[in-house]
Amino acid sequence: MNSILKKGIAILSVSILMILAACQGEASDGNTEEKNEAADITEIVGIEPGSGTMEITEKTVEAYNLDVELIPSTEPAMLTEMLHAMENEEPIVVTLWQPHWMFSEYDLKFLEDPQGTLGESENIHTMVRQGLEEDHPSAYQLLDNFHWEVSDMNEVMAKFGQSGLEPREAAEEWIADNRDKVEGWMEGIEPVNNETIELTYVNWDTELSSTNVVALVLEELGYTVELTALDMGIAFESLSVGEVDGMLIAWLPVGAASYAEQYQDEIVDLGPNLEGAQQGFVVPEYMEIDSIEDLPTK
Repeated sequence: MNSILKKGIAILSVSILMILAACQGEASDGNTEEKNEAADITEIVGIEPGSGTMEITEKTVEAYNLDVELIPSTEPAMLTEMLHAMENEEPIVVTLWQPHWMFSEYDLKFLEDPQGTLGESENIHTMVRQGLEEDHPSAYQLLDNFHWEVSDMNEVMAKFGQSGLEPREAAEEWIADNRDKVEGWMEGIEPVNNETIELTYVNWDTELSSTNVVALVLEELGYTVELTALDMGIAFESLSVGEVDGMLIAWLPVGAASYAEQYQDEIVDLGPNLEGAQQGFVVPEYMEIDSIEDLPTK
């Protein structure tokens, strides 16, 4: 009996050890899968070169000593890359911001930024050329009065991001649904008779939303409004020399900081038209990383 018992105990011990080894192997495989996901990230897809967003992204890559390539792009091209990766559940990191319709349509998350190199909350400022208040006081007052919420901008973006409307059509619908807010912007402003105002914008959904809304309200006041799409740096330069009248696109204190500092004595900053925006490194929720520190380092 004793020998049989001892033999049984030995067999049981071996079996337990084999089970434990198998469990450890499975856990190890899981950890390897997580590490491989991060290791597969070789690039961050950005936006237009020279923008404030790209400048702080470059500084972030350096600060965290990341072993990735920063790829300049445009918003549409970056979103195409993002959508393609998500279709196949592939790892991808992009520079993105909120408000943005992508956050309403897809499960995305900002990577944590322990060093704070990407900044925290952003505001979007309205800026006009010097002399606009004297030349077009009604337009100046409307641009100064214009202020809305993140939820307002998301609503407009959702209309043309999801419903297939043109940005102007989406802006028209939003204005029709928010007359009280629009009337507040227009209160006390004298109408004009077919004066012309030119606004510049960056071809981002956020700026398409605000610029089209403001353009339509200016048209209600009697203005003919010309809209010109420019890169961020050229927009600031054009405003500084009076080639355009205004813009609603300056993300501060980070996104457009370099341009705002460069041209601060040559333009008029009317302050935020939207508060509580955010930008950073964004990944799909299915990715098992949560922080910039999880990305590959040199």
